[in-house]
Amino acid sequence: MYEHFFQCPYCWEDISMLMDPSVSEQTYVEDCEVCCNPIEVVSSFLNNELISFEARELGQ
Repeated sequence: MYEHFFQCPYCWEDISMLMDPSVSEQTYVEDCEVCCNPIEVVSSFLNNELISFEARELGQ
């Protein structure tokens, strides 16, 4: 597993997520561990290294 730290797009708190680098492209929704708002996570891995990451609001 790969742990990535970033800021929540809602509350701006630093949080982390565990991602599976064996899946080259991922898009999923996970709630912020601080404010509980849903975050759309889009990431890409190449050779088990994170090459792109985006965390976006889902507009409620």
